[in-house]
Amino acid sequence: MEGENHTEVLQFLLLGLSDDPQVQLPLFGMFLSMYLVTVLGNLLIILAASSDSHLHTPMYFFLSNLSFVDICFTSTTVPKMLVNIQAQSKDISYLQCLIQAYFFMVFAGMDNLLISIMAFDRFVAICHPLNYTTIRNSQFISLLVLISWIIVLTVSLVHVLLIKWLTFSRVTEIPHFFCEITQILKVASSDTFINNITVYVATALLGVFPAAGILFSYFQIVSSLLKLSSIASKFKAFSTCGSHLCVVCLFYGTTLGVYLSSAVTHSSHGSTVASVMYTVVTPMLNPFIYSLRNKDVKGALGRLIKTCPP
Repeated sequence: MEGENHTEVLQFLLLGLSDDPQVQLPLFGMFLSMYLVTVLGNLLIILAASSDSHLHTPMYFFLSNLSFVDICFTSTTVPKMLVNIQAQSKDISYLQCLIQAYFFMVFAGMDNLLISIMAFDRFVAICHPLNYTTIRNSQFISLLVLISWIIVLTVSLVHVLLIKWLTFSRVTEIPHFFCEITQILKVASSDTFINNITVYVATALLGVFPAAGILFSYFQIVSSLLKLSSIASKFKAFSTCGSHLCVVCLFYGTTLGVYLSSAVTHSSHGSTVASVMYTVVTPMLNPFIYSLRNKDVKGALGRLIKTCPP
């Protein structure tokens, strides 16, 4: 197998979003700005939820975890892309690529699971309000988050260990701006049947099942709301999950758009551009959705800003 290597791949090349030198500076400025806004916005959500006693509830505990995951999610891809643009290089080492793919899968999976847990939280709060405190005690919600971390860390580790058995060319081009698992499998020189089966299983476990849980939760919520006689009561109850519903639509809408665009156009560049939506844009918009639509968060942010020294 001359020209190929099993364990000593010299480098991968991330082809990025564009080869045009004239767009590199605008790309750098745009992604740096979006990254800073993402980090700042999600940090403010975490600080507001942790510092304000009014927000010490399960929903805002999950929201703080989601903000933390969104910061990490974006940090796995954008900083490396910015470094490559600044250095006018496309290189990423084999080890760095595996590490990036691992943590990308971890935080993408946690995003899915946290969003589904938040949907279940709203289902319990609206459909079983009398049992809400009993069901959603601090030990239970901490256990849910811990189990979610264990699942995504284990599943992602299995993916990376299986990739270690694949062979690649000494200089392998990845038509993406980060080491995404499916793109890595496409450029492998050896058989990826087992890897692809594992991807399907992981997609079902971390994607399909959480999405089904969200649909079930909101089906039950809508059914409960329809039974209410007062329009004001319906609006008040549904407004408690309005922000989360917006996040669900944004996350799953952009993710579905990536795969649909890839299936329709069969273009790796089109899929790469579409990936920017759920890897960069969605984590950036989540804090705005929760702060602009939620009076409690806006109040906590206002009090947090007032306590800051001038």
